[in-house]
Amino acid sequence: MNMKYTITTPLYYVNDKPHLGSSYTTIACDAIARFQRLSGNTVLFLTGVDEHGQKIERTAESKNLQPQLHCDEITEKYKYLWDKLNISYDRFVRTTSEDHTSLVHQFYSKVLKSDDVYMGRQSGWYCVGCEEYKDVDEDDKSPICSIHKKELEWRDEENLFFKLSKYQDQIEKLIQIDGFISPKSRKNEIINFVSKGLRDFSISRVNLKWGINVPGNNDHTFYVWFDALLGYISGSLRDQNSPELTEESLCNWPANIHVIGKDILRFHAVYWPAMLLSAGMKPPVSVFGHGFLTREGQKMGKSLGNVLDPIELLEYGGIDAMRWYLLRDIEFGEDGDFQMRRFVDIVNSDLSNTIGNLLNRTITMSKKWFNDKIPIDNSLVSESPLKVQSEIKINEYMQSFKDNNFKNSANAIIEIANSANLYLNDRAPWKLIKDITNKDIVALDIYSVLESCRIIGILLNPFVPNLSTRILNQLNIDSSAINFQKSLHWGLLDPDNGLQDPCPVMDKIEFNENSV
Repeated sequence: MNMKYTITTPLYYVNDKPHLGSSYTTIACDAIARFQRLSGNTVLFLTGVDEHGQKIERTAESKNLQPQLHCDEITEKYKYLWDKLNISYDRFVRTTSEDHTSLVHQFYSKVLKSDDVYMGRQSGWYCVGCEEYKDVDEDDKSPICSIHKKELEWRDEENLFFKLSKYQDQIEKLIQIDGFISPKSRKNEIINFVSKGLRDFSISRVNLKWGINVPGNNDHTFYVWFDALLGYISGSLRDQNSPELTEESLCNWPANIHVIGKDILRFHAVYWPAMLLSAGMKPPVSVFGHGFLTREGQKMGKSLGNVLDPIELLEYGGIDAMRWYLLRDIEFGEDGDFQMRRFVDIVNSDLSNTIGNLLNRTITMSKKWFNDKIPIDNSLVSESPLKVQSEIKINEYMQSFKDNNFKNSANAIIEIANSANLYLNDRAPWKLIKDITNKDIVALDIYSVLESCRIIGILLNPFVPNLSTRILNQLNIDSSAINFQKSLHWGLLDPDNGLQDPCPVMDKIEFNENSV
């Protein structure tokens, strides 16, 4: 049954160029979006950038640029990288767009009507990098942000506040819903946070030019989180040239899943649902907080000189290698460590050797022994032992992917390939074919392995769409016409299609620890 499915990446803060962490999040979202499309669902895949706030204002000033020019420059870097990574997004949101500004004003009007905004005073230690006030020990006169390792700034100003405390009961019920917060470890964190009692939070700042003005309070601009989270709504407008905020004006809302880093889970699982409830809108169906990436066991940082630039990694290993390793080797939802040697070994073993060589040598044998075609005996197709194995692993793949367990789904693909390789080696068709009376037996063996390759090619699509296309092209299959419901049945490889000349579908990577 066709369903509407909306998935979002975070709206990345354009203080600096995209890094490996933002690439990882976006690749994961792209895999989910592709999986849902192949499952027959209508997908709205949103990504984009958050372009307001004091941090951006100061960064632009340090570069002697107008904030908008700085944002334009960094935003283009995100779009360029997403294109290189073959990210199949439907909408790219920018919080500096006119339609977004209009929608923020409309949303604020709805929150005002709910009597959920008041003027108050806020004083405390503020981190510009985090764009939030920090709880600090009273005796600490020079506190430092634990994340950015920079001194906090003392603030004492009037701000507009949102009545988050009003939604205590509703948020408590929401976060207890099975599947609303994943993984379970993150859910426990939020339950603990909410149990301490929700406090109203400020939604405006003063003395800040780079932001969206608050109607009726011209010396205030909206706090970056009140602004940025609404990008999910402005990106969901049916007609982005007519930004009217009504239920009818939105497509595919509420979002089925917000995928974000664990450090901003609180904003998405608590603040954001409360804001939506205040405006009379539905909260998201689920929020997934994934872990952080380290490199060779160390946190990546400019001071350590170990930042892994995604563009350099792409140039070194290629798009398929980068996408496969990040989804195959790292447990989605947990912290993961990028290891260059392991990166090379896994990619070469899985994609070049186990899958690539299997396809290449089987096509070579088929073309040599069966007049450049796919051999088949329809009466015997259902008897192949590889059929049972593939069906088991397809089921494992599907269930794991629905649970956002990419690692298990990737393992299922490799197990299909391993079974096909083992079957080919055990059957040794190069020996059997020496006796002409074995030709029908060899035909079935070759067909079974090629059929396994077809299924592998389809299952790879969410992970490595480029490699998937190359595999299917070798089998003369149009990759744009595949879907899970129709294409994942055994015995669909059509001998009338013929075969392309065999060529490597995945080149090996040479290990060089100094190259990236």
